[in-house]
Amino acid sequence: MNVWITVKSLGKRKPALAKQAAELPETIDTLRKLIQNMVAQQLKALQDKKNKAEWLAYLMPEDIQEQGAAGKVGFGTIYNEGVPDVEGAMDTAVTAYEDGLFKVFLNDEELQALDEPLIIQEDDNVVFIRFTMLAGRMW
Repeated sequence: MNVWITVKSLGKRKPALAKQAAELPETIDTLRKLIQNMVAQQLKALQDKKNKAEWLAYLMPEDIQEQGAAGKVGFGTIYNEGVPDVEGAMDTAVTAYEDGLFKVFLNDEELQALDEPLIIQEDDNVVFIRFTMLAGRMW
């Protein structure tokens, strides 16, 4: 099934990224499984991007304008050569949710319980809101 994913970060000048289509398996029936599936998809996309890296990268003017509209212009170089641990990344994401570092909304309704039954339908909107930690020191 296809859903629309939006990621928002409250501390950025541009708080929202464009909606992106994502395909979810029919077996997603809890928030925990949704988070784990999204982590697995992102790690697969990262690995695909690493494998597709070009030796001679250049940007055309239309590439610069398109990336500028999204808020960041770059060559897409990935400097981390390590292979990510999928299970560890999934556990870290679930722990981050439990610690309140991000919230998840399904069609404008906040999802709270990780293991409560969840019904996701075709073309639903899923929003991840990431909270930003404030830098500084306490006096």
